[in-house]
Amino acid sequence: MASVTFTVSNTVKEDMESLPWVNWSELAREEALKRVKIAREFEEFKRITAKSRLTKTDADKLAEKVKVSMHKQLRKEGMI
Repeated sequence: MASVTFTVSNTVKEDMESLPWVNWSELAREEALKRVKIAREFEEFKRITAKSRLTKTDADKLAEKVKVSMHKQLRKEGMI
């Protein structure tokens, strides 16, 4: 497994040291994994939508229809 080192200010280091129960390595690893996943999903989104002819107006109309539909469904299920 690879190792990564990063630099923080002395103030941040002191703050981190005041929280000894936090596993900073694990926290950084989890955050890095989340960011990589988001980046990959965004790249896939860009690939899928690259040839789309959907305009912003079309997307706004579609979003409104979805919002109304979800509201009706949630109301029907007694969730709102």
